[in-house]
Amino acid sequence: MSDDVDDRHGAFTLDELSDYLDADRTPVRADIEGDPDAVAALERLQVLRRASRDLLDTEASADGDERWISSVLASIRTTAHAGRDIPVPDDDPAAHLVVTEGALRGLVRTLGDDVPGVVVRRTRFSGDVGVPGGAVDVDITVVATLEASVSDRAEALRAHVTAVLGAHAPFRIRSVVVRVADVVVGGTP
Repeated sequence: MSDDVDDRHGAFTLDELSDYLDADRTPVRADIEGDPDAVAALERLQVLRRASRDLLDTEASADGDERWISSVLASIRTTAHAGRDIPVPDDDPAAHLVVTEGALRGLVRTLGDDVPGVVVRRTRFSGDVGVPGGAVDVDITVVATLEASVSDRAEALRAHVTAVLGAHAPFRIRSVVVRVADVVVGGTP
């Protein structure tokens, strides 16, 4: 069972397009760039992000009571593509702590940067994501170069993500799967 929303823009979800935009559309993905609906959604996302930044910059320069608007806009900008809220277990029943799915996807993307010749293209969390301390499967799709063993680098990323995400995520990791979606001969992925 997957908790992903099935809203698609062409053949891609908003999360996939947002992740691609977060990576500054590099490496270029012909499958996305060749899909007119996906390209239109990417352009709308860029316009929305630019407008949010411009509005935030304008409001940040305001004085007095309008400063609270800046803090609200900053929060909106941060969470605009954050994904689901994942509950953090807490002994206090009155507490409502969450970490966003987007923050954890960003952590996995950063961990991928630690493995030479690998770029994380997409991360999906499935399972008991909405249950504090629940069991979650992590599915990571990457692009790799052929300069070294692809399987060794995939295993290195899997072990790295398991260790770091296991220490910081508010859920129990049931499995981490690294899928190599594409290989690049020479250059960077």
